[in-house]
Amino acid sequence: MKIALVHELLTMKGGAERVLRILTEMFPDAPIYTLLYDEKKLGDWFPKERIRTSTLQKFARFSSNHHYYLPWFPQAIEQWDFSEFDLVISSSSAFAHGIITNGKPKHLCYVHSPARYLWDRTHDVLQQNSKGFLGPLKRWYLSHLFHRLRIWDAESADRPDMLLAASREVERRIELYWRRESTVVYPPVENYWFESSPCHDKNYFLIVSTLVPYKRIEIAIKACNQLKLPLKIAGEGPHRKKLERLSGPTIEFLGYKEHPELKNLYTHATATIVPGEEDFGLVPLESMACGTPVIAYRKGGVLETILEGKTGTFFDDQNSLMNVLRSFDRTHFQPASCKEHAKSFSRSHFEHAIQSAIDALQ
Repeated sequence: MKIALVHELLTMKGGAERVLRILTEMFPDAPIYTLLYDEKKLGDWFPKERIRTSTLQKFARFSSNHHYYLPWFPQAIEQWDFSEFDLVISSSSAFAHGIITNGKPKHLCYVHSPARYLWDRTHDVLQQNSKGFLGPLKRWYLSHLFHRLRIWDAESADRPDMLLAASREVERRIELYWRRESTVVYPPVENYWFESSPCHDKNYFLIVSTLVPYKRIEIAIKACNQLKLPLKIAGEGPHRKKLERLSGPTIEFLGYKEHPELKNLYTHATATIVPGEEDFGLVPLESMACGTPVIAYRKGGVLETILEGKTGTFFDDQNSLMNVLRSFDRTHFQPASCKEHAKSFSRSHFEHAIQSAIDALQ
């Protein structure tokens, strides 16, 4: 079969890009279509010779902020011609599901989530953009833009031949917003993370995340500020400077870390904190694979990956996070139990599910 891969944006490394990386290894001859590509940030994961960008790429030299191009994403994603292929596998967090194939080739869409800023987080995003002198104008503009994009999003959701959902929570959103059925296929945790050895020198909490508002990292920062607990934050993103201004002397920003350093951070942490609502969340699984428990916000995909009292625990708001951190006892969680549970989300399970979905489309 001649296969193509589609992913909206290759501009930063995150969980969705890790899933795409596995798909590129499963199908090493497949070209990768993307709206925008940042070779400096993603070139080591997705080499330039495999990339086919959209017409918007020529504007990327003027600004790396992809939000400026949001109104043109639907049109750009519809311009690709896939008639030379037998199968297209899209990895969609907002727009990739909207490619046009007209039944030839078949279209298998892996949905990380319907665009959250268009649906369940619309009012939060509008509220965040209402501040300042130009706030009312920005809110008016985004409100009209989101309305137009929601119509396109819902209509284009009928285009894929089959939908795979990254979690039961995503499956629920697909049914709610798109009125379509989907099959849950959990993202995999790589075998690499299980190779770490136990460590007993655990004296800090850890966050591994892109630094964007919906991750709610400020909740953990404020809690650790008040309790004077050490917190290390690994990751980059546009929210970093604002988070740094909130941080006290016990908070350390590490920037983006590659696998060897990240594995060491997981292994030596008291626990990994997941303060925001995740569609699924590979970070909790990576942490558990390294033998480290997770403290997570009780909502979203983490409810499907964390066993409360065995591989981690939950909190409901900032006050309850403080209570959890204040009383957290690392010795109540066994590294072997964390690792064993993470194995049920293995790469082999993921690859088998993808191949089964492809077979079903034939």
